[in-house]
Amino acid sequence: MNLKSKIVAGAVAGVLGATMLLTGCSPTAPQPGQKASPGSSSASSGNAVPDTSKILSAVKADSSLSAKLPANIASSKSLNIGSFVSSAPGMFYDADGKTVIGSDHDLITAVAAKLGLTPKITNLDFSALITSLQSGRVDVTIASMNDTKEREQAVDFVDYLTSGITIMVQKGNPAKIDGPSDLCGKSIAVVTGTTQQQFAQDTSSSCTADGKKALRITVTDSDSQNQTQLRTGRIDAIVNDLPTAVYVSKVTDGGNAFQVVPGDVIDGAPYGIGVNKQNPQLRDAIAAAIDEPIKDGTYGKILNAWGVSSGRVDSAVVNGAQQ
Repeated sequence: MNLKSKIVAGAVAGVLGATMLLTGCSPTAPQPGQKASPGSSSASSGNAVPDTSKILSAVKADSSLSAKLPANIASSKSLNIGSFVSSAPGMFYDADGKTVIGSDHDLITAVAAKLGLTPKITNLDFSALITSLQSGRVDVTIASMNDTKEREQAVDFVDYLTSGITIMVQKGNPAKIDGPSDLCGKSIAVVTGTTQQQFAQDTSSSCTADGKKALRITVTDSDSQNQTQLRTGRIDAIVNDLPTAVYVSKVTDGGNAFQVVPGDVIDGAPYGIGVNKQNPQLRDAIAAAIDEPIKDGTYGKILNAWGVSSGRVDSAVVNGAQQ
């Protein structure tokens, strides 16, 4: 089978949005963890970390939404959230190393507020998120996790954003990688348990089937490990979600460390908030609590602030995976 990128509806718009972020960034852009000026709500201004406090403080509880919650969660007044707090701009630590920030953080905070709940975030390995849902350790997960048919066999998803895979290389692209077909024989890194890992394995198999060299795949527990390896030249590329790759390329060393390979997004799919399949009442309450911020504009403000508005959806979808 020849290597081809899988183009999804809306991919061109998403890539154009990513390109605008990259080409419009300042050479003195702040590093992750640096705060934007107070009241700022736009990542596109060159600020790595926007101040979204005013957006979130404006979100008020909706009693009609709270009434949809399971009794045990409604009485607890809290929402236990599992996440992978190592993936900007979705969910990562501020400069103090303790405060969790990001677009996923803000979205789930707004959802919890609408439901009258206090969000409590637990940092987990990406590969442990689904099992933590199944065991009841957490109520929901949000970690820029793709909703896939395979994952839907284990948990339910409430889809809140769309994205896809892209390739990030060193600035100047010394490895001369212009698309998936150029990965044959190259050294790449992915995070364990992700759709990027599956893509890398499938791509490697396609390479060998075409008589080319297999990929040399490094699997790690965090994006930061992969970025270190790419910066030091131990690998040729990172395969990552488009929003993360764009954000990291924009802010690291003032935009001088990495770049995103242009082209259509690969294996486009929705991001989903995970919910235990035994808890459809919570799943449906979460979906309703996403729809309200979409309608009142809070959702759009959060996405705009973090520069991920190209992935916006018109409404929450339950288990909307296409593959």
